[in-house]
Amino acid sequence: MFDPTEAPGPSFTDVLRRVGLDPFAPVQQAAGGAPFEIRHGTTIVALRYADGVVMAGDRRATAGSSIAHRAMDKVHPADRHSGVAIAGAAGPAMEMVKLFQLQLEHYEKVEGSALSLEGKANQLSQMVRSNLGMAMQGFVVVPLFAGFDLRRGVGRIYSYDPTGGRYEETDFHADGSGGRDARTTIKLGWRPDLERHEAVELAVRALWNAADEDSATGGPDTARGIYPTVATITDSGFEYLPRDEVADRFAAVLSTGEALQ
Repeated sequence: MFDPTEAPGPSFTDVLRRVGLDPFAPVQQAAGGAPFEIRHGTTIVALRYADGVVMAGDRRATAGSSIAHRAMDKVHPADRHSGVAIAGAAGPAMEMVKLFQLQLEHYEKVEGSALSLEGKANQLSQMVRSNLGMAMQGFVVVPLFAGFDLRRGVGRIYSYDPTGGRYEETDFHADGSGGRDARTTIKLGWRPDLERHEAVELAVRALWNAADEDSATGGPDTARGIYPTVATITDSGFEYLPRDEVADRFAAVLSTGEALQ
């Protein structure tokens, strides 16, 4: 497709731009604002534990004051040893996740090796910054990236702002409309040597407390069998927790009376 001297290299987004399919081209906004309600994802959390990182997100998407969707998945694998969670405008966020997954796969195929964890975090930062034009029109995307660093043997967490700023978090982070309440809960219960079940319980307790304070954050919906998405990332890779295990962890939290602090 390209002359060898002008090839775009391992960047899949550069390939798209070269063929006229820029995924982050600005959209035209109608006079007087958007003629529709934008769906938004809300609360996402990530915290380190003894073996890696736990990521979790509630399932509710809102459009203004309405519940637009009750079972949105906000935690996704980026590749074998990393994951990305999304908050903000749902449409652009989902598109960014798919493009990010494809970018990492494209890089690995072209270069013959996986990108380092810091390289993945930097690549996502560039994608968020490329979305700034749409963010200025109300389509803000704020992801949370985490993974297991095979070189260092530890889990690592990165947060972002709408301008593409990338910040490595030491131990935990939460974002979205209920992020402040979730962070407070995790701060009260986090310690470096958390076991897997303890880290999962702390994550779901943080989402529960966020849902109690923030109307845009959805708690467990036992009537419909809808529970937050929870995943672990360790040296064995990215793994979703079964719904039954997440339900059991919520039951354990509620049985102790510690859900509301």
